Amino acid sequence: MSDLRFGIIGTGLMGVEHIRNLQLLAELDGGVRVVAIADPVAESRERAREVGGDRVALYSDHRALLDGGDVDAVVVATPNHSHARVLGDLWGSGKHLLIEKPLATTMTDARQMASAAAGHRGVVQVGMEYRFMPPVARLIDEVHGGTVGRVRMLSIREHRFPFLPKVGDWNRFARNTGGTLVEKCCHFFDLMRLIVRSEPVSVFASGAQDVNHLDERYDGAVPDILDNAFVVVDFADGVRAALDLCMFAEASRNQEEIGAVGDRGKIECFIPESTVTIGLRRGGHGPRMAHDAVERHEVPVDPRLLRAGHHHGATFFAHRAFVEAIRTHTAPVVTVEDGLMAVAIGVAAERSVAERRVVQMAQVLEG
Repeated sequence: MSDLRFGIIGTGLMGVEHIRNLQLLAELDGGVRVVAIADPVAESRERAREVGGDRVALYSDHRALLDGGDVDAVVVATPNHSHARVLGDLWGSGKHLLIEKPLATTMTDARQMASAAAGHRGVVQVGMEYRFMPPVARLIDEVHGGTVGRVRMLSIREHRFPFLPKVGDWNRFARNTGGTLVEKCCHFFDLMRLIVRSEPVSVFASGAQDVNHLDERYDGAVPDILDNAFVVVDFADGVRAALDLCMFAEASRNQEEIGAVGDRGKIECFIPESTVTIGLRRGGHGPRMAHDAVERHEVPVDPRLLRAGHHHGATFFAHRAFVEAIRTHTAPVVTVEDGLMAVAIGVAAERSVAERRVVQMAQVLEG
């Protein structure tokens, strides 16, 4: 089979990560090439060329890439608020599309994009990388395999560094990002749905901007993005899921911790430690005895994948799944519907913080 020719639209930090991982995929699996990149910022284009090589065609406008790039698949890694506009030129093109998260910043755009994707001839996958992190994938397999029984509670903690600077400082304002709980946490809301295999019913969140970016000014405006929050999501099957986010906690042993508790036991994964622990109940009464040991499993990740980006090897596996869907003419692992639902939970959480109330998902999905 001939190589799939990739074009990258948006060559900031994440766009370059896509280039690096497609190069690794070409090296390890074969069958793909990055042939064109587009970005309106010259500095970003040149940085991407240094990674992609001299044979990669450069464009300042994504429409020129479509006209002259001769590409089969396109990665959209532009700023969040530009997704709907850029994709307006891609729907109906027949190109296979990998759209970086979040799918959109508003429910209006997300619904329009889902409608357009339904009639699109190519594969459309949303870039929810976290589900592809090897320790997370192991946790998902164990949960779905029944290791801890019927899951009743799910907790996700991300304690990390503040948002990084971006070109034009677009990520400092909720009007561009959708808000932190859309921009950053759509990953985690996607994981919640994937792990519990149920749909969200209601969301309650409490959050604030307490530490980060308060001394920054952009054209006289102060950033308005949350830097910490708790979010509780109730699912239709009775499972409760909770997110604990802090973006001024970089002095942490692990950035992400995920724990699922079922009626038979508990499983956790830790990143970047890259471990999974499994503990099973022994009768369910009284304190755990010494012989009821918790198993600890290392989940190795190829160092080349770790060096290729900031998502613990996940971007490589996301691309492998995308290419597999294209080659086999099958549905993508992460659908546009998945992307829409992750945005919807984030929108509900942002609304809950602002209005200090429980938000029903039906209000968000129908309104």
